[in-house]
Amino acid sequence: MFLMNIANFVAGPELIILVIVVGILIFGAKKIPDLARMFGKTKAEFEKGKIEGEKELKDFKDKEAKLD
Repeated sequence: MFLMNIANFVAGPELIILVIVVGILIFGAKKIPDLARMFGKTKAEFEKGKIEGEKELKDFKDKEAKLD
């Protein structure tokens, strides 16, 4: 029963509220927009790198297919 309650808490909206409150307590309300902006830039760079990696892999597979 205890594990079921923990699973419901982790998957529920309470977790989001808890993370927001802890973030405000740790970083302060003035730093949250800066952190969100930095997170957005980091995510964009990750996505760009992922797309480049997938393109290189596709090009490599096409090159290998032509050699066979």
